Amino acid sequence: MQSITYIRELTQRRPRVAVVLGSGLGGGAEILEDTLSVDYASIPGFGRATAQGHAGKLVFGRCSGLECVFMEGRLHAYEGYSPQELAVPVRTLRGLGVETLLLTNAAGAVNASLAPGQLVLIEDFINLSGVNPLSGPNDDTLGPRFPDMTHALSPRLRDMIAQAAREAGIPLGRGVYAMMHGPNYETPAEIRMLRILGADLVGMSTVPEILTGVHCGMEVAAVSCVTNMAAGVLDKPLSSEEVIQTAASARERLQRILRNTLAALSEEA
Repeated sequence: MQSITYIRELTQRRPRVAVVLGSGLGGGAEILEDTLSVDYASIPGFGRATAQGHAGKLVFGRCSGLECVFMEGRLHAYEGYSPQELAVPVRTLRGLGVETLLLTNAAGAVNASLAPGQLVLIEDFINLSGVNPLSGPNDDTLGPRFPDMTHALSPRLRDMIAQAAREAGIPLGRGVYAMMHGPNYETPAEIRMLRILGADLVGMSTVPEILTGVHCGMEVAAVSCVTNMAAGVLDKPLSSEEVIQTAASARERLQRILRNTLAALSEEA
């Protein structure tokens, strides 16, 4: 891929772990040392992040001695990207040597017991977006035609993140994430449907990255920041400003969990 060739010409670093930072969570890369930033827009075929709260930068660095790369922002189907284009960033990371993929996002609470600002470990997902980056001809050098999703979100990594949260003294919920296409927020009727289906959280991202990561052999885990109650839970309109502000308020807690998780991965290595 041109993206891999381009990045390798810029840096000889070989990150083992990648972290994708969702809406309003971009400051998470502050935990890295000895950093190098690369704008998405400069990387051939990588795409540009246009959504609010997404800086659109790859940040290489080290945390607890572990070589990492953070994606400050992501691509979304609602921005006009095809399913195949959504796969490019994760496949690029894999080509650079990444084995572990940690995803974060901003999500609405379908489960009324959740609250804005809460961090939730995603245990499973429901794809209602109509988007799948694995559609089309399969490249057997990347992964199998029919990848198994029984443990798409690694139980081992989930346990590691839960332990990292306990060590930081940060409550961490658990739930099922549903992806809708967007860019509009969901209707109250759609939220009632999602609740019946067993979803606790809803958003417009993350699932394509899980699918791509599992397909190409990565170990994947994901954490949501609840930024708002989903449509119909409260009698108030939803806004992107609320999403960004609430995510920003949870940034420091997420950084602590990520730092502890990366330290545990470093010790393991």
